[in-house]
Amino acid sequence: MYNAMSESIIPGKLKMATILAVDDSPTVRAMVQQALSMGGYKIIVASDGAEGLETFSHQPFDLVITDINMPIMDGLTLIREIRKSNDTVPILTLTTENDETVKAQGQEAGANGWLVKPFNPMSFLDIVQEVLARTA
Repeated sequence: MYNAMSESIIPGKLKMATILAVDDSPTVRAMVQQALSMGGYKIIVASDGAEGLETFSHQPFDLVITDINMPIMDGLTLIREIRKSNDTVPILTLTTENDETVKAQGQEAGANGWLVKPFNPMSFLDIVQEVLARTA
């Protein structure tokens, strides 16, 4: 028997999803990590888009969650770079940006969803579970 709150399930087999979370705020990274840990996910964090892209290139991920406004490499550039090599991994943005133009740019870059900070950890976890279930 499994506990849905402690395991990410792909129909027919148990699998712990691995998620890359990219945000320049240590506080947001910690909040994301804590929320995703409640779902039993393996979380790898990066502090900017360049570090995120480097991390993404070294192992497979089931989901990428990225901020938009970051130093060194912003989230839109990160999304575009990931999409050059991987057009299937779901990418969610988690940002303070709420401007429709920026949202359109995110969608054009290849983001699959747009979440606005601050976030409710349980709602955030529900969204992540829903996105992962769709790609299973």
